[in-house]
Amino acid sequence: MEAAARDLLAWYDRHRRVLPWRAAPGASADPYVVWLSEIMLQQTTVAAVAPRFAAFLDRFPDVATLAEAPWEEVAKAWAGLGYYARARNLHEAAKAVVARGGFPKDEAGLRSLPGVGPYTAAAVAAIAFGRPAVPVDGNVERVMARLHAVRETLPAAKRALAAAARAFGATRAAQARPGDFAQALFDLGATICTPRRPACALCPLTHTCRARAEGLAEALPAKSAKAARPERHGLVFWLEDRTGAVLLRRRAPEGLLGGMLELPGTPWRDEPWPFAEARAHAPAEAGWEEIGRVRHVFTHFALDLAVVAARVEALPSPGVQREAVLEAGLPAVMAKAARLALAHSSGRSRERSTSSGRSRPRSS
Repeated sequence: MEAAARDLLAWYDRHRRVLPWRAAPGASADPYVVWLSEIMLQQTTVAAVAPRFAAFLDRFPDVATLAEAPWEEVAKAWAGLGYYARARNLHEAAKAVVARGGFPKDEAGLRSLPGVGPYTAAAVAAIAFGRPAVPVDGNVERVMARLHAVRETLPAAKRALAAAARAFGATRAAQARPGDFAQALFDLGATICTPRRPACALCPLTHTCRARAEGLAEALPAKSAKAARPERHGLVFWLEDRTGAVLLRRRAPEGLLGGMLELPGTPWRDEPWPFAEARAHAPAEAGWEEIGRVRHVFTHFALDLAVVAARVEALPSPGVQREAVLEAGLPAVMAKAARLALAHSSGRSRERSTSSGRSRPRSS
């Protein structure tokens, strides 16, 4: 494996990706930038994070600024990235880092921070502090499964794949450049050893790869059949007053979407909500009209959300102007509901405008 580690690092030196959070060759990595990027990249993709990372870093350029910011500002900056518990943990971890005077430099210390698990601790330790650690994500698992032709299905194979990654990282070449070695594995899995149609002819490990030799590369890693995703149901209320203000509220800090803004609505449950039952959760008595439904897929369930709308003279509490609702920091599912309501409202306004502009027939 020593020669394979050298080959991988040589390939990385030629083909490394240029990413907004990645230090240039020979430059020292900023622990704050590395940690922030790793938290943002959890459960999502480089393509989704890259355009948002620069804006977040511009607003919170260092860990002290992030720690001192009100939660509402952090939540607004995070809106749309999903998995909102990450944002809460990010904010709390920033406070912990400032309180202790800086980032821990080893895996054990990093794991003491809120929201930092084994993978993130290993990634930050290796990339930011040059510690000999191998972070194992889906890309690394795929590379290891193919390199060693591991036929055991995921998730049962995770322990064996992590052990294989650690053994690869224990080579002298990897130990000499742990940050580059970790990122080389990431890049190999993301650009060459891809889930479908891996580019084996371009891979620096092609002569070492057992799956390539056995014709199994595209079939590995094997995965267990996924269980059907449960369906849940809810209903939200779009309440607008005569000034164009829309009622929003902030969710409780605990649980899914905790601390984020939302449209008022029902709890989410397994059965659909008849409006006669859902109206007990309405923020006001009004002439409610169902205007459509939106669907949003979370990790463990899919949500079918009915949207009802009404206009009143005045809101029961201060609202947000309709033009600013989508910039208020709504999570993705609520932004979908808001877009539906805004489109419906705009359509009604056009109808009224067209109707009022028609010439009336003259009486004879």
